[in-house]
This record gives sequence, C-alpha cells and structure tokens, in this order.
Amino acid sequence: MGRNAVCLRRKMAAASLASLCRKVSAVLKTSRSLINPQAPAVTGYRFSLKLLAKNTPGVTSLHQHRILHTTLSRKGLEEFFDDPKNWGEEKVKSGASWTCQQLRNKSNVDLHKLWYVLLKERNMLLTLEQEAKRQILPMPSPERLEKVIESMDALDKVVQEREDALRLLQTGQEKARPGAWRKDIFGRIIWHKFKQWPIPWYLNKRYNRKRFFAMPYVERFERLRYEKQARIQARKKNLEKKKAKLLQEKFPHLSEAKKSSVVSDV
Repeated sequence: MGRNAVCLRRKMAAASLASLCRKVSAVLKTSRSLINPQAPAVTGYRFSLKLLAKNTPGVTSLHQHRILHTTLSRKGLEEFFDDPKNWGEEKVKSGASWTCQQLRNKSNVDLHKLWYVLLKERNMLLTLEQEAKRQILPMPSPERLEKVIESMDALDKVVQEREDALRLLQTGQEKARPGAWRKDIFGRIIWHKFKQWPIPWYLNKRYNRKRFFAMPYVERFERLRYEKQARIQARKKNLEKKKAKLLQEKFPHLSEAKKSSVVSDV
C-alpha cells in the first residue's frame, strides 16, 4: 500500500508539472504573437529581435534573446571613453549645438531622454579632457564640450520656461518661490523671498529684527551710487566710440562700404 501511494503521488506530481509546462508554453506563444504577429509560432522561449540594420558596422546582431528582455545590452565603464575610431585623431566631426527654438518643439519625454544623452556625452568629454591633461596632449576637438554645455543650458532654459508657464497658469505667481520687491537698509531694491515660519510674524523676534527700509542719512549714499553707475556706463560708451574711430582710421574702405550700404538702404 505504501509503494502504491508513493507511485500515485509521483504520477500526480508529474501530471501537474506537465500541465504547468503546457500553460507556460501557451503563454509564451501568445506573447510572441503579440510582439511579432507576422512571424510564425515557434516552440520554446527564444526568438530573434531585429532592432538594428543588417549592415550596421561594429554592432553584433541581437539574436536568441529571452521574451521578457527587450532592451539593448548595457555597457560598462567604456561609455566614459570616446569611440575607439576617434582615438589618436586630432579632429573629430561633430554637429551643432541644440538651440532653444529646436528644443521647444520637443516633448517633455524627449527632453528627458536628451538630457541624459548629453550628460553621458559630457562625462565622456570631461574624462577625455582630464586624460589629455595627464598626458600633456591637446584634446581632440575641444569645441565638442562647449557645444554640449550650450545644449544643456538651452535645454534647462526651455524646461524652466515650461515650468514658469505652468505655474503662471495654475497659481498666477511669476516666481517659483513667492516674494516681494523691498528695500534693504542700504537703499537697494531687492527681491525678498517669503519663508514659512512656525509662529506668527508679530511673535517672531528673528523676523522682526529685519529692516525693509532705509534711514534718511542713506539717501546721500544712494545718490553717490547712482552717480557711480552713470559714470561707469558713460566710460564704457566713450571707450566703444574710441574703438570704432580707431577701426575706421585703420580700415577706411570698410567704413566707406558701410556708409554706401546705409545710403542704398535709405
């Protein structure tokens, strides 16, 4: 009786395992047909993905991947270094930097992806710059780093514009942190940012120690400060006029061509 019971249990376990395998195989076939409905159904859990072109140089085709793995293979520390094709080159071709006008046409998801692409490129170029300094060699095409920084600044500006527009639409506030224009003790007009306090303002000794006004004797120094700023601006204008006059004396043909173009426009 004991042997029969053990055999019966083994048969039941084998039957349940076989049914489970059949269910898993059916689920895999269904998901395979959903991913690639034109491909014929295959038995097993592997299939081939054709995510890249056939003649892509230097990239191995992705075959025999698991059905639940649809991402490209991750790279390691080699992403901190430039492409091996550019090693030893004095100049590396690169495109122009992204402008705000181009980035305004992108969605938030695209901007998010582009930010991390630029961040990886910036880290790679910084690594290349540091290695060039260590070997006391010129960095190949250093303008690439400037283009990446300009692109990231433009992207940050576009994102800030969208955040400001959304905040103005929802709350009507111009600044991310509410505040007001006030005058400090030196007579300067500053933007005072509001802050949350755990107690009312009339009980807050630290807040009451702040002075948002200037004493009468400060007005004299305000006039001196305005006079100093006016002198600096006048000095800059005079310097620009002198430079323009020297350039006209040094290159008279350019000044004549400019005058003729102005006359023709009139």
